[in-house]
Amino acid sequence: ECTITLEDLQLQLRLPVDGSALTESVQSVDWGAVCYDLLGVVPDNIYGGRIEMDWLRDTFSESGNDSSEVERIPYARAYILEMIGGYLMPDLSQNLIHLRWLLKLVDFRVAGEFSWGSAVLATLYPEMY
Repeated sequence: ECTITLEDLQLQLRLPVDGSALTESVQSVDWGAVCYDLLGVVPDNIYGGRIEMDWLRDTFSESGNDSSEVERIPYARAYILEMIGGYLMPDLSQNLIHLRWLLKLVDFRVAGEFSWGSAVLATLYPEMY
């Protein structure tokens, strides 16, 4: 039997387990507007609030070294979103990431206060059983 605990997630992945709970419920949202506001670009296809990981990787492949901090913020959001969708909380499709997680990356200071470890564990357990 494989048992993963919050302490494992905190120690191994350095994900905070104390903090505000991450909730998944999202009301009606204009996902194109969210992407434009937070990433600076709108994906060609949005599938029920999810975008393709390949689009994310291709669109945000690299940020220029001479770009300003403001210009690098969308790249940081895209990178974190890719980590969430690719490694921490993958979608069953293995190629889509839900944009609800992007809404948690509006302010990086606030995002750091969430209990990401709890959210990862809550996503992982149903996949294991």
